[in-house]
Amino acid sequence: MAASFAPTAAHLRLSAFAGTWEGEEHVAASAWTKEGTAVARLTAECLFGGFFVEQRYVQKRDGATSFEARNILGFDAAEQAYKLYQFDMVGFAPAAPASGEWIDDKLVLTKASPRGAQRTLFQFENNDCYRMGVTFAPVGSDTWQEVVSGVYRRVASASSNLS
Repeated sequence: MAASFAPTAAHLRLSAFAGTWEGEEHVAASAWTKEGTAVARLTAECLFGGFFVEQRYVQKRDGATSFEARNILGFDAAEQAYKLYQFDMVGFAPAAPASGEWIDDKLVLTKASPRGAQRTLFQFENNDCYRMGVTFAPVGSDTWQEVVSGVYRRVASASSNLS
């Protein structure tokens, strides 16, 4: 007989990301790009009955795609922590996911890599609007630098695909 598994309320909280979102972003100057503005489209859907959310992110600058990523968000019940696995067009394979927690209406996730530390903050203003910010501290520094920040508004409800 197969075991029955069901997502917890902590897992299901991630369904807030489900749907299609669009937003304007501020991109900070870095070794990879110049400072400026961008527009982004994010499409997210719940997977495996609500255990995970897959988020597809496309950023455009001057009408051309400038950055793409696929994010998988989940909740690790053993660690009682939210996890973010990000795969992007830069090509760095994540050695480990970003890890964090919800604090009120904010999901804060951090990770370390050989290049430094990254912090991602999602803050929901309501069911149809959230802010996202990514900051980075290079190895050997305790100063957080902005990478990108934006405000995203829901333009379409979630799909019904809970496979």
